[in-house]
Amino acid sequence: QVQLVESGGGLVQAGGSLRLSCVASGRTFKYYAMAWFRQVPGHEREFVAAITASGGATYYADSVKGRFTISRDNAQNTGNLQMNSLDPEDTARYYCAADGPCAQYCTETYSSAREWGSWGQGTQVTVSS
Repeated sequence: QVQLVESGGGLVQAGGSLRLSCVASGRTFKYYAMAWFRQVPGHEREFVAAITASGGATYYADSVKGRFTISRDNAQNTGNLQMNSLDPEDTARYYCAADGPCAQYCTETYSSAREWGSWGQGTQVTVSS
């Protein structure tokens, strides 16, 4: 299992940008796919984006396509989520996840939170109108 710590959340106005980071401990991070999910109180955890271990394939929720970009730096054991054109509906707690259903590509279950084995504590993103 890999330990994950998110950072970069905060308060931003609509239309603004934030960059979330996820730092992983352990030398095995480079072998794991990683993803970002988000959750609003009272709702299920929602898939945002995923990237394979090599970084060769990326996946996005329709709601963030064209606005968010997921990336990773295996040498630094980090993953990032660049969020542009933020909308109040993006307000949520954002979680980094690793060890998901991906090899060279992700299986069709990648958007299910149950398929991911390691989680961080999350970072809050609040977008004001």
